[in-house]
Amino acid sequence: MLKNKFYILFLLIGFLSVTNLWSKTITVCATCPVKSINEAILQAEEGDTVLVKKGIYKEANIKIEKGITLIGENMPTIDGEEKGEIITIGADNVTLDGFKIINVGLSYTTDYASVRVVNSSGFTIQNLELEKLFFGIYLQKASNGKVLNNKVRGEAVTEFNSGNAVHLWYCKNVEVRGNDVQNVRDGIYLEFSDNITIKDNLSKNNVRYGLHFMFSNNNFVINNIFETNGAGIALMFSKFMDVENNIIQKNWGTAAYGLLLKEVNDAHIKNNLFFENTVGITVEGSNRLEYANNDFTSNGYAIKVKGACYENRVIDNNFLYNSFDISYNGRINDNKFNNNYWSNYTGYDLDKNGIGDVAYRPVKLFSYIVNRTPETIILMRSLFIDIIDFSEKVSPVFTPDDLMDENPRMKQINHDRN
Repeated sequence: MLKNKFYILFLLIGFLSVTNLWSKTITVCATCPVKSINEAILQAEEGDTVLVKKGIYKEANIKIEKGITLIGENMPTIDGEEKGEIITIGADNVTLDGFKIINVGLSYTTDYASVRVVNSSGFTIQNLELEKLFFGIYLQKASNGKVLNNKVRGEAVTEFNSGNAVHLWYCKNVEVRGNDVQNVRDGIYLEFSDNITIKDNLSKNNVRYGLHFMFSNNNFVINNIFETNGAGIALMFSKFMDVENNIIQKNWGTAAYGLLLKEVNDAHIKNNLFFENTVGITVEGSNRLEYANNDFTSNGYAIKVKGACYENRVIDNNFLYNSFDISYNGRINDNKFNNNYWSNYTGYDLDKNGIGDVAYRPVKLFSYIVNRTPETIILMRSLFIDIIDFSEKVSPVFTPDDLMDENPRMKQINHDRN
């Protein structure tokens, strides 16, 4: 029996070696026997490499339906001439590497993309520069792939005439890492996509969201920057997620926020920086979340709780110089606040243990009033507001009387994000 196993292994190694010997490289250039990418792909067989030399190739509707490597040397340009989709991948084990791709066709009935991956597994899309696009990289029922180190530049003005830079629909086990996506509708979009890792990306100046999840579970958002978008991150109708070590900043506007959590359960929001957002986090209908080791700095609202949020924990965070630290809609509280640093805390520490001797109530009556009558924000720095906030702190009537940090820290916490 053991001899049979060794014999089968020997045959498999031999087959793979022969297959590797059979694979070939087809070179494409203006002076080569093969002058077009489409022609080279037609000639290629499973496992072959198509090497495209520097130049401009005016081609669209390039279809890759075999497991090949399509690689550009010195960033050749593929110009789709606005004729529709440019590259469509419909096979397993395809690598696309090192091209500038421009001029996708614009349609209000078809989501044309620079690169579309359909029903493919084991793909790698990397080192692309995408410009003059509708959708950038569109993954459709794709799995076990990588989208790495791509640069996407759109020209979006409104969300109605623009697409997303990296779009995942019904995908599983995909890594989206090191991409720079700007000036599109959503920088990165996931719908019905699970076990996705979003890491080390820059998503900036996008019309709607830097990152947008819908009905997507067991995902990781790590070490990204989301800056000056319509809103930073929107996580909706999803569960089992980690959002860690991200910088979420300067998302300003009448409806802007750093992070939206709507109908999200069992997630960890840890070690993030929320800096200069209209609202750091807006949360609604979300339960069993842990907010830990985050910095909320110079936001309009740090955390805005709209309701139906239970069994959440807010621990070991810094709340620094926000107009409102916590906004709460209602008087029922089932969430725990503990061991946070609050720059607005004015208590004392007689036993010198680093913990304030008086509990801190982060919800101000004025935030309750502003939620109901936004125009009252003009009174924010007035003596009258200081008086009503003090009276509510002494005897809570409108705000939850049990929403307090029993152990407020006296010193700011050092959060190392390296």
